[in-house]
Amino acid sequence: MSQHTRDADGTAALGICESLIIALGDLKVLSEADTRGILADVAAAHIEAAAVSLTPEKHHAVVAIVQRILAGKNGVPHPAVPTS
Repeated sequence: MSQHTRDADGTAALGICESLIIALGDLKVLSEADTRGILADVAAAHIEAAAVSLTPEKHHAVVAIVQRILAGKNGVPHPAVPTS
C-alpha cells in the first residue's frame, strides 16, 4: 500500500468519524460535554503515547487535529477553492 493510499485512508476515516460525532450530537445521542470529553480523551491518549513512541510526531499530529476540532474547526482541512 502506498503512502498516498494510507494518507487517503486516514483522511477518510477522520472525515467519517468526525461526521458521526457531529450526527450523534445533532440527534442528542451525545451531549456537547460528552463529545468534547471523547475528543479530549483521544488527545490525552496521544499525548501519553508520544512520550514513549519512536515516532512522536504522528501522535502530535493527531493531537493537533483533535485540538482543531475542539476549536470548532473542521478536522479535515479543505484545499482553497480556486476562483476564476
